[in-house]
Amino acid sequence: MKETQSNTEQFQGKVAVITGAAGAIGEACAILLLQKGANLMLLDWDESRLKALSEKLNGGDRVAFAVLDTGDESAVKLAVNKTVETFGGVDILLAYAGTEGPVKTLDMLSYEEFERVQRTNVSGVWIAMKHCIPPMKQRGGGSILVTSSIAGVVGYPGMSHYVASKHAVCGLVKSAALELGTSGIRVNAIAPGPVDNRMMRSVESQALPDNPKAVQDMITGIIPMKRYATNEEVAQITAFLVSDAASYCTGGIYPVDGGFTAA
Repeated sequence: MKETQSNTEQFQGKVAVITGAAGAIGEACAILLLQKGANLMLLDWDESRLKALSEKLNGGDRVAFAVLDTGDESAVKLAVNKTVETFGGVDILLAYAGTEGPVKTLDMLSYEEFERVQRTNVSGVWIAMKHCIPPMKQRGGGSILVTSSIAGVVGYPGMSHYVASKHAVCGLVKSAALELGTSGIRVNAIAPGPVDNRMMRSVESQALPDNPKAVQDMITGIIPMKRYATNEEVAQITAFLVSDAASYCTGGIYPVDGGFTAA
């Protein structure tokens, strides 16, 4: 029987680009992939949090970062080029930058509010994929993983802009998987349910400012496992899906939702 790779060797020599790296899930993924041997390029708009994460990781020359808006194609292109110059290529893309936007009914959203969510959640994902694909092809393959959401498979009142964006990235993933299969590039999405982090605090407080805990209680009440996910749980399935252990997985949307969408 073939010996299993050790935890610290699973991604040895691999190069991972992570957008939204300064977010809670992005940080958890960066910590785990670094522990498993990957070199990291961290991308986010929040310079102070990126610097803090880089210091926390303490990865030396195995960690680099760039401050940018993931909706800015020229900036992302430069960052990917920097990745190739620094580490020699790109093997993994975690397109994890995302925003929830305001909690409002469809008719109350402004054009700017709707467009801002699409820019980050859809255009930003497409841009990162577009510019990471060529260096992946040069390496003979790679793995792209996108954050969708359970909102990418069902609808929610007051979140039409977010739901639309997450449905859109599922379409990107499926089309890209069909296009890139013969290039050895796998493309998948995870679809988290509620995760215990800043984004859910924002949704809860917007939905019911006087009692956000009641919103959390209502949501956990309809989740079969009766709790939110942790950032680390999302990181664990991330590591699996971009690893060689998932070598025949492409074009899939993988729920991480405690059974929320099982019904």
